[in-house]
Amino acid sequence: QVHLMESGGGLVQAGGSLSLSCAVSGDTHGISALGWYRQAPGAERELVAIRLNAFGGNGRTNYADSVKGRFTISMDNARNTLYLQMDNLKPEDTAVYYCNAPYFTREFWGQGTRVTVSS
Repeated sequence: QVHLMESGGGLVQAGGSLSLSCAVSGDTHGISALGWYRQAPGAERELVAIRLNAFGGNGRTNYADSVKGRFTISMDNARNTLYLQMDNLKPEDTAVYYCNAPYFTREFWGQGTRVTVSS
């Protein structure tokens, strides 16, 4: 079992920054990657950023085109915490952001944290 707990969402003006955190607990040895997804109102959930080999020293990262150059995913292995640094936020970044962990044939989700970007 894996437990994910996001924090750090809030209201910010366009051009501002927010940092999201995802505390990971449980059987972390079974986790192959860690990612951030988001779901805007009326839209499907989409991948924002992912860190492959999440707990490895050089986990490869991939980003959605819409956030490249603005968002940075990182991992603090000592704290078992995944981060998403979001800079130059835009109103279209408004969504609930979720942490995701593929775990063998299953996947786990956090409860989500809401990000609202005002224009």
